[in-house]
Amino acid sequence: MFRRSGSIKLIDAFGIRIGVDGSWFLILFVLIYLLSGPFRDTLHSSDAVAYLTTVASVLLLFASLIVHELGHALVARREGVEVKRIDLFLFGGITQMGRDSISPGEEFRIAGAGPAATFGVIVVCLAIDLAVVGPHRLLDAALLKSNVRVTPLLLSMSWLLVMNVILFVFNLIPAFPLDGGRIARAVVWRITGDQIRGTRVAARLGQGFAWILGAGGLFVLIVFRDLTGIWFAAMGYLIAQAARGALAQTVLTERITGVRVSDIMDRQPVAIPGKTAVSQALEEYFLRYGWSWFPVIDDDGHFLGIVRQERVEAAHDAGEGWLTVGAVVEDGGAGSWRVDEDRPLNELLSSEPLGRLGALMAVDGEGTLRGVVTIEQVRRALRSAFGSPAQ
Repeated sequence: MFRRSGSIKLIDAFGIRIGVDGSWFLILFVLIYLLSGPFRDTLHSSDAVAYLTTVASVLLLFASLIVHELGHALVARREGVEVKRIDLFLFGGITQMGRDSISPGEEFRIAGAGPAATFGVIVVCLAIDLAVVGPHRLLDAALLKSNVRVTPLLLSMSWLLVMNVILFVFNLIPAFPLDGGRIARAVVWRITGDQIRGTRVAARLGQGFAWILGAGGLFVLIVFRDLTGIWFAAMGYLIAQAARGALAQTVLTERITGVRVSDIMDRQPVAIPGKTAVSQALEEYFLRYGWSWFPVIDDDGHFLGIVRQERVEAAHDAGEGWLTVGAVVEDGGAGSWRVDEDRPLNELLSSEPLGRLGALMAVDGEGTLRGVVTIEQVRRALRSAFGSPAQ
């Protein structure tokens, strides 16, 4: 739910990179440290068994966070949104997407997919627990009571069940940028037909919840001298920052309402036909214009992807200058290098492909290349909207 930068890769799942931020290791070790004692007392076992159960339980918790984020990611991808990666960090997990939702229905489905996945984890944990023991021992294990005997499996699944219930309820709080806040934004957006209004309502709810969370954290820290209060206060601060950023973006969006990609794009882009030989493309396009990449089109003008100079040069140096440009083209995955020429300009503000490539190919409904919109053109449009002199 919050944007992060670099991370350490763990695995790839469903073609999605999953990694961890450096702060994740901090919360990992803190949780293991805090739980080792209560787990040992509840299990009435050796330190080794208790420690292994603690480590396994904490790792399963983070696995359930990945399941939650995969819920968002897989539904987003089904909606046609590019998903780059999932990262875990100190305060949970985030799914980095190529763009924001373009309809309230899409927003609702993507936002709701995470809690739905968490609910699935809850059902699985509950089924395992009830299959092992009855509901009474399950509750004793979940509360880490030391006056009953429980097995490592029961303790781990019961604790995981409780933690996912907490995660499920917390994420459904209608406060942006939590999933519940995004669902609230989708509902207001659907009722009013105004995305900006939906964002403002959800962001203001987010700011209010952030104050409550922060004040509650400070109360716990000061009155009960419990360091958990610091975590709640920090979480409140991050939610407040995200909500404030969303409100700021609504102001920007209002300024550029009505501006479309077609209004600012270059309508005469230089594109390389896909059947052009690599050696010919190198001489007639790359050496002539001095650009590092070009869009590639088929005979009917449909956008196929982009071709980079290094790939063309590599093929030429390997003695394969006869290859066509179409053979070395990059489509970017899920059409990430393209944007509909009729889309509002504000949708480009959160476009990761635009920031990465520096431009997007504007296409019509049939996929025909109609223009190129660069990041500098977007910046000029924003400066114009805010009354700054063009540069």
